[in-house]
Amino acid sequence: MSDQESTPRNHVLVGDAGEHLSGLQAESVDMVLTSPPYFRLRDYDAEGQLGLEDHVDQWVASLRDTAREIRRVLTPTGTLWLNLGDTYAAHQRQGAQRKSLLLGPERVALALVADGWRLRNKIVWRKTNRMPTSARDRLACSWEYIYVFARDADYFFDLDAIRIPHTSRASKQRPAAERAREAWRGPNGNDASGLALLKQRGLVGHPLGKNPGDVWDLASSNYRGSHHATFPVRLAERAIQAGCPEARCTRCRLPWRRAVSRKLIAGLGETAIRGMLAATCDCQAPSEPGLVLDPYFGVGSTALGAIEQGRDWLGIELNPAFAREAQQRIAGYHPTSGPARASPSPSAA
Repeated sequence: MSDQESTPRNHVLVGDAGEHLSGLQAESVDMVLTSPPYFRLRDYDAEGQLGLEDHVDQWVASLRDTAREIRRVLTPTGTLWLNLGDTYAAHQRQGAQRKSLLLGPERVALALVADGWRLRNKIVWRKTNRMPTSARDRLACSWEYIYVFARDADYFFDLDAIRIPHTSRASKQRPAAERAREAWRGPNGNDASGLALLKQRGLVGHPLGKNPGDVWDLASSNYRGSHHATFPVRLAERAIQAGCPEARCTRCRLPWRRAVSRKLIAGLGETAIRGMLAATCDCQAPSEPGLVLDPYFGVGSTALGAIEQGRDWLGIELNPAFAREAQQRIAGYHPTSGPARASPSPSAA
């Protein structure tokens, strides 16, 4: 692509991620969800592939360049969800003593923060079906990072969409006198005043459910194809629910949101209902689905998560064989739990 007139939807772009990103329209993508090749763990048999650099810092530099283009194409309310795993050094020339973790994900995170990204979460994807290891002098790794970076301070995040049911019971507490902040808390520490107020009203927490936290217990992908490092569609779904708006304004691209109304019901206490999607701008323009981009598309797990949740998607994949496999996988996919909205047939460009 050479022009920046528009950003396609529900397409697989075949070629280098940086080149295709540079051709996308600025501030046109709501969310980027991707899992780039990890350092020296896979050979994807594609010229110019990421991950086979000699030194881990070269790998970091490549991802940093990609992130700069991602920042340009993200809307001001957009976020980057970056799934990374670490690697053990095979030789000191790779960036650490032999047998030492290279701390590749941490190096990437520090580089992006230095570039002005706001690192909002380090999610731990804890694999419930982790692969065994033959190593006898260390513990098996059972998790990976998912970093959540925000472009700007005011960004889209739909916590209500991923809340989970409370497991504790409510108990009516006597109203406590307002008390001063505890002296032992540091200046950046949070207090529990909000939770205390909820308990005084006989609630265990938010009536829509509790914050799911930053440890996600999910099985690894069971996809059986030519790509051996796919992440699970369920992981993509959860990230997309939180990070990509269901709809946005076609003119200014601000996300549409759902208001939450709280009601007191006799015998049940307080409940909450999420309302209809509504514009957050004054454009009086129609809406369109939010757009998720994956610049290291692989065989299309991000697209399947987007389809399940009624969002549009865009993929960039260097390996033509993986791109074809992704197209076939998407074309034959039938949503199971998401909104009943047909997604256009995928096409390559």
